[in-house]
Amino acid sequence: MTDQPQRLSLPNMLTVARIIAIPVIVVLAIMPGPGDMFRWLALLLYVIAAITDFFDGFLARVMGQTSALGRMLDPIADKLLVGALLITLAWDRTFSAFDLIPAIAIMLREIFVPGLREFLGAKSVVVHVSRLAKYKTTVQLVAMGILLAEPLMPGLRFISDLVLWLAAILTVWTGWSYWQGAQQHFREDDVKPEPDA
Repeated sequence: MTDQPQRLSLPNMLTVARIIAIPVIVVLAIMPGPGDMFRWLALLLYVIAAITDFFDGFLARVMGQTSALGRMLDPIADKLLVGALLITLAWDRTFSAFDLIPAIAIMLREIFVPGLREFLGAKSVVVHVSRLAKYKTTVQLVAMGILLAEPLMPGLRFISDLVLWLAAILTVWTGWSYWQGAQQHFREDDVKPEPDA
């Protein structure tokens, strides 16, 4: 498949829609309403947004509409969605003090790895996205959905904690792997980055 500079291709539109949905999800999640109506709407919109993470990449490949813009926007959309929800869930006290440990670990990694890629980019090194990093993103999105639903279904507390910690472990593990793989390039001149997963 060849890259196509189709800024308004369907896959890119789905990615942009995911980004646009983020502030709406956040506002709905913290807005009080009868019967947690707004929280339910936030959860519904979040699930739709998370599903687009699969379909934008899938459609780009099937339709032959892969693009540099799409490869840049997709991981940014994922990080914005997860990061915004981590902050929101901490602010509205969905997180316990114990939950803040994996939440902060996720945030730190998601800031550190792009910084590492930027550093390596100056050396023209390609840092390939690992398969585990792709699984990491999926687990993060699942964890955020369960956490968003937790106040609506209190019985989810144990499951939400478990999935959040699993997401954090995968996140830190992939960050450490990137760090280990990058060390050999710290004194080299031939390196180029690839968008993070």
